[in-house]
Amino acid sequence: MNNTYFITGIGTGIGKTIVSAILTQKLASDYWKPIQSGDLEQSDSLSIKDLISNTKTVIHPEQYRLSQPLSPHLSARLDGIEIKTQDLKLPATKNQLIIEGAGGLMVPINEKELILDLIPVLNAKLIIVSQNYLGSINHTLLSLEVLKSRNIQVQGIIFNGEANKESESYIANYTGIPILGNIPKLARLDKKSIAEAGKFIQLSK
Repeated sequence: MNNTYFITGIGTGIGKTIVSAILTQKLASDYWKPIQSGDLEQSDSLSIKDLISNTKTVIHPEQYRLSQPLSPHLSARLDGIEIKTQDLKLPATKNQLIIEGAGGLMVPINEKELILDLIPVLNAKLIIVSQNYLGSINHTLLSLEVLKSRNIQVQGIIFNGEANKESESYIANYTGIPILGNIPKLARLDKKSIAEAGKFIQLSK
């Protein structure tokens, strides 16, 4: 059974790390960020470590730790390396695994490959994180359309932040993709709030 989930978003800064932390805590899964581009002293892996409280999760080291907070393809080039999707290997684990992508689907990881190209290589179930703002229906539908064009199935959508039932209903009805959760804006980000937020996501072990 495939128990690996790839978390992507409709853009950068959409809340993938918060959603990944909530899912990691809720499922007591392992966590892996394959490519960390910049912010190495405040990486997403370190954020997850600070936000989860279960004792089962293993946070696997990033395969690529790039020095500059830029698109992975450019940061890698400046670091004198090239990322290739076929070189990215899942960490060994028998536990469920949450994989957090870098930015959105069309973020380049080299001159010819995108984050979009990495998902089938890792054979992971895809969860897309959306957020309600002016233009987010367009961004969400565009993301889902490109996934459909590549025959990449989407497990579901998680909305992060302020709810908008009209937008969410339209997206669900238009695409037929289930909404797995609505995470309200959290008053604080700590272990307790992340653990409590698991109740907002309909995904089980």
